[in-house]
Amino acid sequence: MILKGKKGVIFGALDDMSIAWKVAERCAEEGAELVLTNAPVAFRMRGDSNIKTLGEKLNCPAIPADATRTEDLEKLVDEAQAHLGGQLDFVLHAIGMSINIRKKKAYTDLNYEFMKKSMDISAMSFHKLMQTLWNKDAMNDWGSIVALTYIGAQRVFPHYGEMADAKALLESFARSFGYHFGERNKVRVNTISQSPTPTTAGQGIKGFDDFLNYADTMSPIGNAPADA
Repeated sequence: MILKGKKGVIFGALDDMSIAWKVAERCAEEGAELVLTNAPVAFRMRGDSNIKTLGEKLNCPAIPADATRTEDLEKLVDEAQAHLGGQLDFVLHAIGMSINIRKKKAYTDLNYEFMKKSMDISAMSFHKLMQTLWNKDAMNDWGSIVALTYIGAQRVFPHYGEMADAKALLESFARSFGYHFGERNKVRVNTISQSPTPTTAGQGIKGFDDFLNYADTMSPIGNAPADA
């Protein structure tokens, strides 16, 4: 078990179609001790596939936190360290949402108030998280911080809309904060772009099936599933 004794926090497990959900399951299988978190609204979801049921399955706490609010992040990090008994070895940021995409707004006709909220949720929350971890010295030396991104940050996918801009900003935060974390704590900060995955969020993007089919055709071994 390669993660035995390692302690981490995973953001963004919404349901069993979430990449974060699959990551949490694999981390637990490999011996990691976990704390799960998502926005408070995720804890009000009904049915058998929600963050509360995942917490029960993995025998770990699930703590509500709005990642756009520094107060929530500070409380979360304190509670996670208290539960896990010390500093963290890894953190996964798997958060992203575009109100303009949900409202089916074209990129040439964005609502800027929606855009600010999308940037706050999808990108600025990553900086807020890292700054909270930094200020609380919550990461073990040689730890790892990872955020999910997408190739749309660097290539044009017309229907990916403002999420392309949000992911580009997210990647910039990883580079910039990664320098400081690396210098002080030898902590690695990376972003990972997986092949298109039919998550709840992903399927809300117009033309998603085309993304999926194109990537599957271009990859020698096809698309990676969420649990790959």
